[in-house]
Amino acid sequence: TTDMVKGVIMGFREASNARDVSSVVFTGAGDKAFCTGGNTKEYAEYYAGNPQEYRQYMRLFNDMVSAILGCDKPVICRVNGMRIGGGQEIGMAADFSVAQDLAKFGQAGPKHGSAPIGGATDFLPVMIGCEQAMVSGSLCEPWSAHKAYRTGIIMDLVPALKVDGKFVANPLVITDRYLDEFGKIVHGESKTGAELAAGKELLKKGTIDLSLLDAKVEEICAKILHTFPDCFTKTIQELRKPKLNAWN
Repeated sequence: TTDMVKGVIMGFREASNARDVSSVVFTGAGDKAFCTGGNTKEYAEYYAGNPQEYRQYMRLFNDMVSAILGCDKPVICRVNGMRIGGGQEIGMAADFSVAQDLAKFGQAGPKHGSAPIGGATDFLPVMIGCEQAMVSGSLCEPWSAHKAYRTGIIMDLVPALKVDGKFVANPLVITDRYLDEFGKIVHGESKTGAELAAGKELLKKGTIDLSLLDAKVEEICAKILHTFPDCFTKTIQELRKPKLNAWN
């Protein structure tokens, strides 16, 4: 919602200036979604007939992305669930992303009447190259967390599904092999046929546990604590330049 966008902007500004903050963890509530983009109900009921208002909303959205990119503290995106559309865009503005492996990533705009110009068209070519950026940005086919990890959209991932008390990898995607018989990369791609059916049954038996995700985020924060703060800040500011140059 518009109020949430405003809140994120103010939150990042506050964290950026806080003396007692070493890292910013950016996440969503629960285990279903980090963020799936704009509030379509708000779009339809208010912004659809008010182009001037929507223009101002997009300025706010862009300010949110800029607030993430301009934060004086490292930003860790804790991907607790789907990161789609505008959610993918604000997530890619973060410095580090770690996901639970049931999460999905991608854009939705071209399939739903908009264009992904709130960061996707800027960041994707920088992060994964022009060809894969074209695929991810325009075809709107969600990628698994394993594929996002393989292509460089996220830095790490952890299992979240527990079956009989043990963590198991996402049963809906291929994780036990890298290539098919023709040498094509299949790791992280969706299963099909009987494999997919078996995966869905396994998913029904399990429960979601994000404790490994929390532990991984804590691990990253701890590593940052073992650096010189000003040196680390200067380093991430320099390393953000490819994203900033594309964004600007």
